[in-house]
Order: sequence, then C-alpha cells, then structure tokens
Amino acid sequence: MYSEKLQKLISYLRGLNSLIIAFSGGIDSTFLLYIAREHIKRLILFTSVSAIHKSRDIEDARLIAQDLGIEHITIDTKELLIPEFIINDKNRCYYCKRNLFKNMSKIAREIGISYIAHGVNSDDMQDYRPGHRAAKEYGVLAPLVYAGLKKQEIRRAAMEMGIKIWDKPSSPCLATRIPYGQRITLDKLEMIDRAEALLQDMGYKEVRVRHYGDMAKIEVPESEIEGVIKVRDEILKGFRQIGFLYVTLDIEGFISGKLNRIIEGGN
Repeated sequence: MYSEKLQKLISYLRGLNSLIIAFSGGIDSTFLLYIAREHIKRLILFTSVSAIHKSRDIEDARLIAQDLGIEHITIDTKELLIPEFIINDKNRCYYCKRNLFKNMSKIAREIGISYIAHGVNSDDMQDYRPGHRAAKEYGVLAPLVYAGLKKQEIRRAAMEMGIKIWDKPSSPCLATRIPYGQRITLDKLEMIDRAEALLQDMGYKEVRVRHYGDMAKIEVPESEIEGVIKVRDEILKGFRQIGFLYVTLDIEGFISGKLNRIIEGGN
C-alpha cells in the first residue's frame, strides 16, 4: 500500500509540465520537492519570508533550495498589512493562505508556470484548516493528498531516501501561537520566535510557546516536562529578557492545534 502511494504520486507529478511549490522547508514540502525534481521539467520553489514564519525555517528553506540547485523565489508576503488577518479570528488561516496563493499565482503567470502546489498531506485534511478553502479557490494542487500519503509515511519515505530533515518536527506559522481574538503584532511574533529558538537551543526539538500577553505558556512533549522544570531558572531568565513577565508550563504536554479547541469544542 505504501509503495503504491508513492507510485501514484510519481505518476501524478509526471503529468505536470511545470510547477511552483509553496516551500516552507518542512518535511512535507521538502519531500514533495525531492520527488518532483526527478519528474518535472521546470520546477520553482516559493517561500514567504514574512514575520509570521520562524527565521530558522526560512533559512532551512534557503539552504535546501541552494543545495539542490532549484530556483527559489522568496517574497515578504506582508500578512501584517492584512486587516482580516491581524484581528485573528477563526478564519485567520484562510486570509493568510489566500494572500500566499495570490502572490504565487501572480508569479506563476509572469514566468509561465502552469501549476501551483503545496505540501499538505492526508492527515492535515482531518484538522481545522480554513486555508484549504483558499487553495481550492486558486486551484492549488495537493499531490500528497492525491496520493493518500500520511505524515508518518512521508517521514518513512524521506528517511529511506536519505533526506536529512526526515524527522524535523512540524512548524506551523507563528501566528498559531496567539489565541484567537488576540491581535497579531510584529512584537508578539518576534517574542515567540526568540522564545522557541531559546528552547530549541537547549535541546527541545518539538516545542510551542503560546503568547498570552505578558505570559508565555510552554508546551513540550509529556516525556520532556520534567526536564524543562529542572532548567526552569535558565528558561525564566531567557524569557524575561525576551519580554515575558510570567512563564508557565502546560502539564498536558504538546498537542498540535491545541488553540483550535475553542472552535472545535474538543478536549
């Protein structure tokens, strides 16, 4: 079944003469890139370098494109100039993705690229993702979904292919760390970026820092909670230098999409 999905993906990509990929530097879009470069004659990568994306992820995207020798377009998509986005309601992701795909569509027309794709996978379709609506509006392809590939299958295939970041944790945009209804600002995004970088430098690969005004709430996998408590003084010092007056640790542990509970009514 797994190998059949890969063949289905390859067959799909072979039918495309030219493609521009929304490239975040994460494992999904990187895996799509590795497969696509073998089967598509003209391939372009597009990365948003706006403040809503982690600086390290942007650098990862640059390095991967450079190492593979793939043409890479980077543009500040300026989400913070979109009023509907910064008010941060439940459709925030839709406004963000609509802006992204609008920029990509414009570039595709200008340089003669026939198709646009993003690295969404089959598992993503089960979560609350209003950005999928924007993708449909702009005719953006989802090759990994078409092939039925799930996250763990993508990681397995990437590992077998020797892709170095096969186990890189998922890293959605920084705006997802700000609870719905709280305004998105550059200061908040920069604080979150710096705080998560601090924790990653301490060895915590999968981490979220939720921004609640003067308070930061740290999420790490349940197995790492005790370790965070042991280095609390170092974390407190670093977070206060960043600008947080209060620091809490979520004892439930890291759960992707936790802030969507207010919409889904889940537990």
